[in-house]
Amino acid sequence: MRKVHIVRLGLRSYEEVHEEMKSRIVTLKGGELAELWLVQHAAVFTQGQAGKAEHLLAPGEIPVVQSDRGGQVTFHGPGQVIIYTLIPLIAFSLNVRQLVNLLEEAIITLLREYGVVAETKLDAPGVYVRGRKIASLGLRIRNGISYHGLALNVSMDLEPFLRINPCGHHGLKVTQLSEWKADISCDFAASELACRLKILLLS
Repeated sequence: MRKVHIVRLGLRSYEEVHEEMKSRIVTLKGGELAELWLVQHAAVFTQGQAGKAEHLLAPGEIPVVQSDRGGQVTFHGPGQVIIYTLIPLIAFSLNVRQLVNLLEEAIITLLREYGVVAETKLDAPGVYVRGRKIASLGLRIRNGISYHGLALNVSMDLEPFLRINPCGHHGLKVTQLSEWKADISCDFAASELACRLKILLLS
């Protein structure tokens, strides 16, 4: 019987959680349990497998960490909802494209609840509001288990995004939920989004 557990990790370092994910997916292999890890990271730039140094414009004092997820460079920091999606794809009748669609759908549905109209783009994964990126996706599949996941900007310092070409796109502007709902709690938004993901996974 398929199950989805929501795991709240609080504020943790990227490197530590990355290693824990890689260990955890080994134990999830072949089962019917998915886990959604809710976490925030201290300020860090992460380079995906396809990452190019040219997209790191001026990282300054913020560390740059190599990641095994897909995609290019992005920024993580406090005030950003991160949900890592550890999911045995076959058990949940998903392929990679369907998982991406599910993540995007959950984000768009949550934003709609707050009166924010969001959309996707065919040539650039993620979720956008008025042409500005509000959520990023980055996944890795190993032994049929997905890991990494999504990052939704809620109420954070957006300045570090100016130090990179976000997701490898020159001049891409970013935004966050607090621009439309100033009193939003990052922890509350994370819980709401995780609940929507859980419902979609079990439907």
